[in-house]
Amino acid sequence: MDTMANLPVAVIGAGPVGLAAAAHLVQRGIRPLILERGESVGAALLEWGHVRVFSPWEYNIDTAARALLDRSGWTAPALRGLPTGGEIVRDYLAPLAALPAIAANLKLGAEVTAITRQGHDKVANEGRKDAPFVIHYRDAGGEHRVLARAVIDASGTWWRPNPIGVDGLPVPGEGAASARIAYGIPDVVGKARKDYAGKRVLVIGGGHSAINVALALMELQDAAPGTEIFWALRHGSVERLLGGGLNDQLPERGALGLAAKQAMADGRLNMLAPFAVNRIAMQGEGLAVDASLAGKPFSLAVDRIVVATGFRPDLSFLSEIRIALDPVVEAPPALAPLIDPNFHSCGTVPAHGIRELAHPEPGFTIVGSKSYGRAPTFLMATGYEQVRSVVADIAGDHAAAREVRLVLPETGVCSADVVTGPESAGCCGGPAPATVDACCVRDADAKASGASGCGCGTDAKARKAVAAGVDA
Repeated sequence: MDTMANLPVAVIGAGPVGLAAAAHLVQRGIRPLILERGESVGAALLEWGHVRVFSPWEYNIDTAARALLDRSGWTAPALRGLPTGGEIVRDYLAPLAALPAIAANLKLGAEVTAITRQGHDKVANEGRKDAPFVIHYRDAGGEHRVLARAVIDASGTWWRPNPIGVDGLPVPGEGAASARIAYGIPDVVGKARKDYAGKRVLVIGGGHSAINVALALMELQDAAPGTEIFWALRHGSVERLLGGGLNDQLPERGALGLAAKQAMADGRLNMLAPFAVNRIAMQGEGLAVDASLAGKPFSLAVDRIVVATGFRPDLSFLSEIRIALDPVVEAPPALAPLIDPNFHSCGTVPAHGIRELAHPEPGFTIVGSKSYGRAPTFLMATGYEQVRSVVADIAGDHAAAREVRLVLPETGVCSADVVTGPESAGCCGGPAPATVDACCVRDADAKASGASGCGCGTDAKARKAVAAGVDA
């Protein structure tokens, strides 16, 4: 049997964070084994390849990956440019994956189905930490098993979108209507144009993915005037969206907000909030949506539904691994308080590494967007710092593993640079609507629920936030 030191470190997922982990392993002389379920690196990014991200190239390229690429003669893109998902794959991930040290250890079309410790189930203690990991995966050639000294799970969340129900479950009829429901950010002006042009479309979601979809449908509406757009917010109100979610310091993301505000003013978007779907039924070539709007019964006939309500981690293949997850966010317990959306409307998340990501299973970590569990936003650069720290720990460089080497850009609706005027001081989540007697969105929400307020206006220094690359 191979000794642990001779075994590779398994990396699950060949997206930006997974390949960054592989690059850091190569840099430290450790052989990676990268297992990607898709037929291409960056398979999830290609699903939204038409969408331009909000952060420039300089925050989307990992330092170890850059070092490997530079030695190969790679020409880097303009660092201040804003790439699409497809361009990140074409101009960065594909060249990185083609490097011999990566390509020789990359398996595409390899879906991990289970992970365990050799000779140990989840309950067995004796000798556990000295036993190698066994990764079960399947590909076109059948079922396989491979040994690894450590496992870095960077499989992301893209393949598990949240369903329509406000209770976290699919609504009755959602499965039967799946052919007319899209999740995430479909290419409504490109590949999927025929499905949306001239149709009545319901977009569900309150984040930037939903804004992207709504604005793309407006572009389609210019060419196909019969296109009708209904934008439904499951929680909160249009005023909350206008007060916080559409205000942003990142130029590209802020532009989305301004365009959406104008569309609402022009009546091109039919806003529905708060909106909850109860049931979906097939109705001829369309869908009958039984819902409630502001607590009252509401029905709507549409042709297509786009669900942009976020994603959740797939934990199904980790049942024999000892992992610890926060019961709310489904992130590691030390990380969860930093990202819980119930308390962090600003999205302020400090750089973090192995200390916050460690699980009870020695040698196993979850990184990237999956490490955030059900929290809605994630910055690519944060994932790069995660894997730098995790790989340093695997290599035994514990001092480097516990350093913080990432300086994040000051962006987002809570940055002090965005605050203008004394009434905005300490504003978290953006200024409250003018019609509401509150200092900010969080304060307005607290007062609406019967509390005295959140006190966010008492802090003379506005909170700082970190922007996510793409909130999907």
